[in-house]
Amino acid sequence: MTRNDATAERAEPDTVAEDGEVVTLAHGAGGEAMRELVDKLAVSRFGDATSDATEAAKPGAVGLPDLDDGSAHPLAMGDASIVLTTDSHVVSPPVFPGGDIGRLSVAGTVNDLAVMGATEPLALTCSLVVEAGTPTAELEEILESMREACEDAGVAITTGDTKVMGNGELDGPVINTTGIGAIDPEAVVTDAGLSPGDAIVVSGTVGDHGIALLSEREGFDFGGELESDVAPVNDLVAAAVDAGRVTAMKDPTRGGLATTLNEMAEKAAAGIEIEERAIPVDDAIASAGEVLGIDPLSVANEGKVVLGVDPADDEAVLEAIRSHPLGSDAAIVGRATEENTGRVVLDTGFGRRYLSEPAGEALPRIC
Repeated sequence: MTRNDATAERAEPDTVAEDGEVVTLAHGAGGEAMRELVDKLAVSRFGDATSDATEAAKPGAVGLPDLDDGSAHPLAMGDASIVLTTDSHVVSPPVFPGGDIGRLSVAGTVNDLAVMGATEPLALTCSLVVEAGTPTAELEEILESMREACEDAGVAITTGDTKVMGNGELDGPVINTTGIGAIDPEAVVTDAGLSPGDAIVVSGTVGDHGIALLSEREGFDFGGELESDVAPVNDLVAAAVDAGRVTAMKDPTRGGLATTLNEMAEKAAAGIEIEERAIPVDDAIASAGEVLGIDPLSVANEGKVVLGVDPADDEAVLEAIRSHPLGSDAAIVGRATEENTGRVVLDTGFGRRYLSEPAGEALPRIC
């Protein structure tokens, strides 16, 4: 269970419920509420064991207490770390402009591996939970979409599980995917590696997935211009790390760019300063966001990556990303600083303010 991948589960009465607290949608939003729940339920119970399992003192080791996009396990023999991640996907609607839950499940897991440096995934697993009465044609479309996404990412699903619930017990398919990769321990990248002066690079326009999916869910017609960005980004990330020194990475899923930057700043004990005008946002997404009252900086992306880059290499890395088909809109949007430790400052062009992460789940069931 990781910061981005944790799912709020029903707790035993003597854990969460003893003080009357219950799980809410905010606990699944990827922000502070979810981190607190994961700390309380999981890190407190498994943190020491996972630190031992990953041999945290070794290079390339990342365990549960790090709450990164996955874990990394140095092998006792050989010169590799195993990178492991898992994610459960519940999307409403399960088919949306630009993709569906099948493509999302593959891309989400491949991207979590990629932002830790594991850009050549070894294998994926797939657990599928559906309710009785689901047309098999719908499942065929989802599985075909997964196959195509696997081809894009250069990986295969090698094992899995299927469960069928009673009619009416689910409101759509649930897919869990687990990914595994191998990497040189020295090449593992975490989300905590920023240093003052590092460039903050965003690989493309933000807010596409969340706003496109919400528009479809609510039946808004914005002229057919909105599409999710859902895609595997492992090839793009490989090009970036080959071009220069990448110090930190994260994919801006739940909570969007705002949550991602705040997590990176907090973990690195650094500040981040961002120029709002430099952040790439598609015009149609920006217009739809205004109508819907949703900030594109605060909603999920499913085909983007946020990178911290050594200032000596920032232009080379940016050029490499822009040369990739998924990175043509990439931009340097700001820098890590020594000031405002753990905070993100947004320069709007008219003034400066803190960019806070969303307090709750603005758009539930979108990833």
